[in-house]
Amino acid sequence: MSRKVIYFDLDGTVYDLYGQTDWLPRLRASDPTAYANEDALLVDMVALHGYLFDLMDKGFEVGVISWLAMGATAAYDREVRKVKRAWVKKFLPMATEIHIVKYGTPKHKVATADFGIIVDDDAKVRAAWNKGLALDPAEVIH
Repeated sequence: MSRKVIYFDLDGTVYDLYGQTDWLPRLRASDPTAYANEDALLVDMVALHGYLFDLMDKGFEVGVISWLAMGATAAYDREVRKVKRAWVKKFLPMATEIHIVKYGTPKHKVATADFGIIVDDDAKVRAAWNKGLALDPAEVIH
């Protein structure tokens, strides 16, 4: 049986990293708390959960594929992975496949689904996606 997964990017898709004050200087200073603001939501999570439960009833799993900061150290990457995983556990607890990968990693190469839907704010990620459908979050969830 083929696996179907809907994957979400985090930053700029469901998590409002870029709308936070001083987000870039915080990343450059290796401050992982830039990824931990529980009020930095871009979507109504209750409504999103409803949609996801409907998809799960249709046989879909939920996944996350998110990039780490560009040019970060290995130590910062470890800290950010912890913070992002904690955020996913709290806000997308139904996610069964979570990949927090180096910046620029082709997301279609880490997805394990036979058929996948990616929801990502990066047009290049969507253009490269070869697992199924690629959706712009501005058009489907914001």
